[in-house]
Amino acid sequence: MTDDEDTRYEAVRSRDARFDGEFFFAVTTTGIYCRPSCPAVTPKRRNVRFFATAAAAQASGFRACRRCRPDAVPGSADWNVRADVVGRAMRLIGDGVVDREGVAGLAGRLGYSARQVQRQLTAELGAGPVALARAQRAHTARVLLQTTPLPVTEIAFASGFASVRQFNDTVRAVYAATPTALREAAPKADRPSRRTAPPAAGIPLRLAHRGPYHARSVFDLLEREAVAGVEEVAGAPGTRTYRRTLRLPYGTGIVAVDERTEDVPGAATHPGGWLQARLHLTDPRDLTTAVQRLRRLFDLDADPYAVDERLGADARLGPLVAARPGLRAPGAADAEEYAVRALVGRDEAARLVQVCGKALDAPCGSLTHLFPEPAVLAGAAPHGPLGALTGALADGRLRLDAGTDRDDAERALLALPGLDAGTVAAIRARALGDPDVAPPGADVPDTWRPWRTYALHHLRAETLEP
Repeated sequence: MTDDEDTRYEAVRSRDARFDGEFFFAVTTTGIYCRPSCPAVTPKRRNVRFFATAAAAQASGFRACRRCRPDAVPGSADWNVRADVVGRAMRLIGDGVVDREGVAGLAGRLGYSARQVQRQLTAELGAGPVALARAQRAHTARVLLQTTPLPVTEIAFASGFASVRQFNDTVRAVYAATPTALREAAPKADRPSRRTAPPAAGIPLRLAHRGPYHARSVFDLLEREAVAGVEEVAGAPGTRTYRRTLRLPYGTGIVAVDERTEDVPGAATHPGGWLQARLHLTDPRDLTTAVQRLRRLFDLDADPYAVDERLGADARLGPLVAARPGLRAPGAADAEEYAVRALVGRDEAARLVQVCGKALDAPCGSLTHLFPEPAVLAGAAPHGPLGALTGALADGRLRLDAGTDRDDAERALLALPGLDAGTVAAIRARALGDPDVAPPGADVPDTWRPWRTYALHHLRAETLEP
């Protein structure tokens, strides 16, 4: 532990942004916790404590640094890689399950008791599910306060708090400021115009990532796969915008993400950056869920340093990694939707949208529908492979949510008629975000583990790019 903490302190001392989101450090003399790349004067080693999560730092009485905004960092790449209960729980908490269903709902999805989940999260992360969800609500509140003109009372409930008092107490504890003061402290570039109506303006966001990000390959893939009616990619390469509709727990949304990446200014070592996004939500309570689904789609919590180091050492992949540093393995904005698309293909998916999809109350350009729900598809086409898949999704025999056990899901998919191993591998890689999938028949050696999904994206990119 001492050696590990000494390594972490060196990362803090060098302001190494590669570790932003992987851990947090707190300073006992100031009562503040920060990201490793915080530009403030480096504290003395004896005054520093380390935490696996922001929630653990908050539970120990530390407040967030106003300078480096540690809640705005990418998530830990571990939660995408890990298949154990802690990794699955973190993905579900990120998707807002605790806010919507409570700890009992989280435990039920994981197949454990609430006490077991509490014990495992606290032992490893220093905070239980309630504290982790509270930290996430605080982050959502800050984003809404500083980027939208929504009334403070409305923000309290949109962030997932049960009362305005709970909202006020949490914001003061985490940020050492009242909600009004936190809003006034926003950078001028982030402050919304009070004369702009929230529904028209949407919610502007910066979706942070660590290290280099090869946006071109991601947007190329999204453009090739775009399903008419629910998705579109517009603009010239390098300045494209991806837009799509989303079905969310409380309402619907239209999201837009720009291809051009922005670098973080002032980072001393290995800077990360962000993608500019804008969210139009019918219910602001869906903000956290929508953001997490975009992060999975664009693979924003990945650790490109670990991926590139491993794959770059391979004779076959080395030149490809050098040509595309930071290449990502995109996921899916809606796992159930992707499973259907993987089975039927792009053209048939577009037809299903027009026949079975729910039309938007107010179409936005070429975005006219939501992708049809599994229950609707199962009713419209109850037979054949599509009926088997959507029926299993609709009645709960098959679950593809953020906390699904990937091995269990793969077995359930293979048991359905008409789903071959290649289709199931695609669903596992994209819908379930598995970074280490080797489709049947692919020349993917074990030496590429645990990043075989990324290796295949490098090979495809080499084939498809001019």
